[in-house]
Amino acid sequence: MVLGRFFMGHWPAKLACLLNVIMQTGWGFICAIIAGQMLSAVNGGSMTIAVGCIVGALGIGLLATFGIAALHIYERYAWIPQLIALFTLIGSSGRSWDTSLASIGDSRTINANRCCFFTIQISILIGYSAISSDFYVYCPVRTSRKLTFLTTWLGLWTSTAFVNLVGIGIATGVSSNAAWTEAYSISSGALLAACYEGLGGFGSFCAVILALGAIQNNAPATYVAALSIQTLGTYARKVPRWAWSLFLMVIELVCSVAGRNSLFNIFEDFLPIMTYWVCPWLTIAVEEHLLFHVLRGVTFDWTAWEDSKRLPVGAAALVAWLVGWAGAIIGMAQVWYTGPVALTIGGTGGDIGAWLSIAFAGVVYPPLRYIEIRRFGR
Repeated sequence: MVLGRFFMGHWPAKLACLLNVIMQTGWGFICAIIAGQMLSAVNGGSMTIAVGCIVGALGIGLLATFGIAALHIYERYAWIPQLIALFTLIGSSGRSWDTSLASIGDSRTINANRCCFFTIQISILIGYSAISSDFYVYCPVRTSRKLTFLTTWLGLWTSTAFVNLVGIGIATGVSSNAAWTEAYSISSGALLAACYEGLGGFGSFCAVILALGAIQNNAPATYVAALSIQTLGTYARKVPRWAWSLFLMVIELVCSVAGRNSLFNIFEDFLPIMTYWVCPWLTIAVEEHLLFHVLRGVTFDWTAWEDSKRLPVGAAALVAWLVGWAGAIIGMAQVWYTGPVALTIGGTGGDIGAWLSIAFAGVVYPPLRYIEIRRFGR
C-alpha cells in the first residue's frame, strides 16, 4: 500500500488502503465462519458454530499479531498436514464423485456461467497483488526477482486450481449422495466433514486440519490489513501494528459470531465484487512502471514515500481508477447486480467485469498521466 503512493499519489492511495482493509477483514471473518462450521460438524454439534467461530477468529488474530516472522515459521510447515488432509479428502470422497455429470443449460448459458466462475477466480487471485509484497520483507535484498515471481505465481495458481478441482468433484456428488445433501443444507463446513465419513477418528482429525487451514490462510491477510490501517495516516501509524491486529481480530470475531448465518451469505456475494478495485489499480501500477519509468529511464525515489509534494499528484490515477470501476460495473454479473454488457453474454449474463476494468483503466491512464507529468512535473 505504501508503494501505491508512487502511482496513485499520496491522498488517492488512501482509498485503496481503506478498501484493502475492508476486503482482508471480510475474508478473515468468512474464514473464521468456515472454520467454525467444520469444528462444529466434527464435534457432532456439541460445539456450536458460534464457539467454532470464536476459535477461528482467535487463531487468525493471534497468528497475525505475532507478525510476519512467526507466520513464516508456521506456514513453512503447516502446508504439509494440509496437503495430507486434502489427499485424504480425495480418497475418502472420490467414490461419490460423478465426473460424468453434464453442465446444466444451453451452450450460451454454460459459457456465461463459466465466464463468471473464471472471472471470480482471477479477481480473487489478483487481490494478492495488494498484499503479497508485505510477505517478503525478510527476504535478502539480493533475492532473485524472477525466482520471487515464479514461486509466487506457481504457488497461487497450482493451489487454487487444485482445491477448485477437489471442490468441483465434491459438488458433483452432492446431488446423488443423500448424506452430503443433508450436510450441505447445514453448511459448507458440515459438507467437508461429511466427506471424511468412514474414516472414524482419523477423518475427524483431517477435518480439524482443514479447519486450521482456514485460519492459516487468512492470518497473513489480517496482518496486512493492520499494516494498511497504519498506511492511512500519521495518527494510525502511531498505534503499533500488533494493536491493530488485535483490533481487527475483535471485529472478525464479533462479525463471524453475529453474522454466522446472514452475514456469511451477504459477504460471500459481496467480497468478489470488492476485489474488482484491484484490477484497475494493478493496471495503473504496471503502466506507471513500464511506460513512465522503465521506458523513460526514470527511477523511483523511494525516500519520497511520505512527502506528498514529491509524490505524483494522483489525479490521472484516480480518474483512470474510477473509469476502471465503471468498466467493472457494466461488465459484472453478480448476485446483487448484472451490468448491461454482461447481460449480452448468455441467457443470464456472463461476468467480464475484471477484463473491462483492466481495459478501461489501461486506455485512460497513459494520456492522463502524460498530461499530469507535463503540468506538474511529477
